[in-house]
Amino acid sequence: RPLFVEGMADVELVKKMLRAVLQANKGGVPLSRLQSEYKELTGEQIPHKQMGHNNLDALLASMPSVVRTERSRSGEMVCFASGANETAHIAKVVARQRSSKKTGRPHLVNTQMRVKPAAPLVLNAKPQTSLRQPNHRGRGGGRGGGGGRGAGHGDFRQARDMRDGQSEAPSNLNESLSSGKGKPYDPQQVQGRITEILGKYSNGFWVSKLPQIYRELYKQDMPTEALKDLDTWTHICTVCTPDLTLYIRDLQQGVEKTCSSNPSELLLYPAKEQTTTSSPPPTLTPNATSAPTPTDKPVQSPVQQRPPSIHLTRSGSRSPQNPPSSSSSPSPPSSPATLSPDLKLKLEELLVKYSNGLWAHALPKLFQDTYKFKLPGHVLENLHLLSDICTIDYPMPDNPKRAILYRKSSSGGGGGEDENCNRRNSSASEEELRLRQELGRRLSNHAVPSLQIPKEEYPSVLVVEATNTNGVILRYIGEGYSQAQESMEDEMREFYGLDQSSPTPLSSPSSGQLVAVRAEEEEEILRAQVCEVMADKAKVHYVDHGFSEVISKTKVFELHEKFFQLPFQATKCKLAGLEPFCQEPAVLKKFETMASGRILLAEILERGQTPLIVLYDTSQDDDVNINAACMKALQDKTLASPLQVNSAYMKVTVRSVCSDGTIYCQLPSRGLAKLNVILENIETYFQLQVTSEFLVSRPFCGKGCLARYKGKWSRVEITNLHGSRVLDILFIDVGVQASVEVFELREIPPPFLYDLMAIPPQAVKCCLADLAVSVGSWSPDAVQWLREKVLNATDCSMKVAKVDETKRCIYVHLFTDKNFHDPARSLNHQMAQSDLFKQQPDVFLTSHRFLLLFLFTCIIPSLSSLLIFFFSGNNIDVYVSVACHPGHFVLQPWRDMYKLVVLMGEMILYYSKTEQKPLNIEKNHIYAAKVENSWHRVLVKGVLTNGLVSVYELDYGKHELVSCTQLRPLIKEFRQLPFQGITAQLAGLKQRQWSEEASIVFRNHVEKKPLVAQLEAVQEATNPWDRKLMVFLVDTSQEERDIWVHDIMTEFADELTKEL
Repeated sequence: RPLFVEGMADVELVKKMLRAVLQANKGGVPLSRLQSEYKELTGEQIPHKQMGHNNLDALLASMPSVVRTERSRSGEMVCFASGANETAHIAKVVARQRSSKKTGRPHLVNTQMRVKPAAPLVLNAKPQTSLRQPNHRGRGGGRGGGGGRGAGHGDFRQARDMRDGQSEAPSNLNESLSSGKGKPYDPQQVQGRITEILGKYSNGFWVSKLPQIYRELYKQDMPTEALKDLDTWTHICTVCTPDLTLYIRDLQQGVEKTCSSNPSELLLYPAKEQTTTSSPPPTLTPNATSAPTPTDKPVQSPVQQRPPSIHLTRSGSRSPQNPPSSSSSPSPPSSPATLSPDLKLKLEELLVKYSNGLWAHALPKLFQDTYKFKLPGHVLENLHLLSDICTIDYPMPDNPKRAILYRKSSSGGGGGEDENCNRRNSSASEEELRLRQELGRRLSNHAVPSLQIPKEEYPSVLVVEATNTNGVILRYIGEGYSQAQESMEDEMREFYGLDQSSPTPLSSPSSGQLVAVRAEEEEEILRAQVCEVMADKAKVHYVDHGFSEVISKTKVFELHEKFFQLPFQATKCKLAGLEPFCQEPAVLKKFETMASGRILLAEILERGQTPLIVLYDTSQDDDVNINAACMKALQDKTLASPLQVNSAYMKVTVRSVCSDGTIYCQLPSRGLAKLNVILENIETYFQLQVTSEFLVSRPFCGKGCLARYKGKWSRVEITNLHGSRVLDILFIDVGVQASVEVFELREIPPPFLYDLMAIPPQAVKCCLADLAVSVGSWSPDAVQWLREKVLNATDCSMKVAKVDETKRCIYVHLFTDKNFHDPARSLNHQMAQSDLFKQQPDVFLTSHRFLLLFLFTCIIPSLSSLLIFFFSGNNIDVYVSVACHPGHFVLQPWRDMYKLVVLMGEMILYYSKTEQKPLNIEKNHIYAAKVENSWHRVLVKGVLTNGLVSVYELDYGKHELVSCTQLRPLIKEFRQLPFQGITAQLAGLKQRQWSEEASIVFRNHVEKKPLVAQLEAVQEATNPWDRKLMVFLVDTSQEERDIWVHDIMTEFADELTKEL
């Protein structure tokens, strides 16, 4: 029978059908497939709207007795049938919510927020920068057929971390192995980096650890040849053995010993510093060693004294005095040998603003904008002159002019901090420190550990309340946080039960004491701190829930020592972008409405004592940026453009026409007049300022700032980030989207901040009314026709036909003159009567055939350079971007992934500034394609007559459908980096048809994870994207053992066979 009766859904029948679908799939049904599975069973979609819910998520949340949802390890939401004893499991997906306004029984809140999708070029995983390579030689006969598991996974761990550069593995699966000669490298760059490393480890370290440290700091492998040349670089370091160190110590005591020459035991120390400061270091010849002068007596400890006379050499090494010149950093003879201290200080000031690196080519313009004079031309030609204030990276080896500068850490002498730990913010006020010390004295002899910030970039949080956006009280949700708290409170409820053996109330609680409290009108026992003691009552603050209340002293108990182990769960954070408006009533009211008492997703921008975050509500179809929404609460609605249905408006300026047919207009208003005056004042203000304080150093989605539009500063909002240097922006007053580099942005100066924030965006989003073709289906010809008509028109007018609040769009009739009374003169009527919207199959697939010749001349020669060779047994660090099943997954070589990030950023900048042109698209040819917000290198798999193209992402291994208008020729510069996606299958397994359950298990273990791949065999092909590797996959992330994935899949397949 039908599921609907007069517009209302039969709720019980829907529940019954849902339960049938879910029970038939014991492994769960992905949320993305639930509708199709339901329709296959019933012939209809799930009627969530007819049942009073805006979306499917809301409907499922209202049926806890029928369905429960969990997030798989791959990040996908999966639906399961709820069981009768589901109460015990609910603790895994909910958190108790309390607030000062609701003191009743804790109610359950859904915590399974949708993961905020990251940009394709930003890794979801945060792997070790150097993976431990498995010792395949110790594996015995266990590599064939998945057997040989008796010895255990842990038998194949190496004693030391992998030594980069000494492995036989090819660094990139699309590069040919060299014939034994070391690859060319820039010795000046490597020497500068080693000097910086030795500054951090002044007491020396093992040479075998140098590649790992090098990779951790600079995100790339240390050149193999550089390791061989270490002992020739006596001006920066000294190489010796531990026996040699003892030899030096014993030499002073008159004892002579021989030293070992085992290269695996070498130690690396900083070069001995010269005490003379005015004279340069002596010039050495290849056959000479530097002898210390009488004034050069070492001041180091005996262990650190390294006489040059005992310096070890290797035959065939190059002289350190004549290092080969680097093509990437030429040094003309006429260039100064050093930079002035003032110039270095200014450059370092700029680099401080860009902790994620700054392109060298951006320096001249950025320097002149900031300091109002030109950067000396020799600086870019001699980047090595900056080696003492920054490290220099060349992510594009074929383009030495494209360098990224990273400011060096200010900490020296081995005092650097661990980058992976949550640093404490040293800027905490003295008052806060005093209060913390006082609290520590008063709490108890028992210490409560500090709360650690979750490692994930987007943790779920429960917002408690906020009286100041610089101190929002929240709780982290998940394992180790809300779940651990619930377990502790359950245990406390039993420990402080109402039976006679339970503890008695405290007779005299003291201020500042940690106690257990029986909550008012509840049976719950909570941890609290006594704030104030009265006659028969006490004011307490619930340290895990973030609010206070006054209770009877009879409800206060001594806190047992076992309840001191969990950190206090209520913590504070700061909302990014709202710092100047942290106590504005409009902002706090908006935040109260949108966030208080809700579970949201938090993007952590800065990890400190008070983390800096951006909050997102991902419970609806579109993510809502809470920070940006609170900022919009400051807008003065009277300054917006007035719009009413059937009203006509003169002097309209059309600022942009989008490719989907949407137009953005500016209308005369008080807000526009005020905006123009403020922006003119900002232009003058920036011309008079000589400071770097207005550079944007921490961009985030929703942030409002300034960027150049047609040569003048204009308001923008950051809409998307591509890595750390490239981002998408929207000029909110003209409706133009653009992709820029972060150095092109400026902060809004404080004198103008309040006034600018009060002005609503002046670009009004409009669509032409009464057209047969909807927005999004416009042809390029129609868009171009409209642009030619309106973008240069000086006196347009329009009449409002309809206001669509849900889409935030105004439907209008647009005129290029003042004759808005005559509908026949409107552009709407002209377009409807033209042939612009008539169906023209394949018109965009067959024009401009000359481009085909261009593609052949560019693509075909490059293919031969991508043909490579592999050898069985190589161990390679990889990242699994796509995993379908053990017979098909896609690897990315970990070593060069940062180069892919840089490349995609460059593609975004390049293609956002090129005009769309008709393109002859051919199957099996390579192009650049825009997928969502990023540009990818793709292979065309098929061309459809409806204008869609099936493409394969050559760097990520994904298949996508895109519009033919989103394809561009892939220029030569963007093909220098070999394609990063390599198809593979798991070795050590028999070929079979893998079930959905087995595929899920495999996906959970490998997808979006860094692993070590041990190469077993290669299936060669003419094109690199058709080649397939057969590899063993090893997870080396655990301390106690290495996990060989094929062993897991073998066991799983055997268990399935036994069940059958």
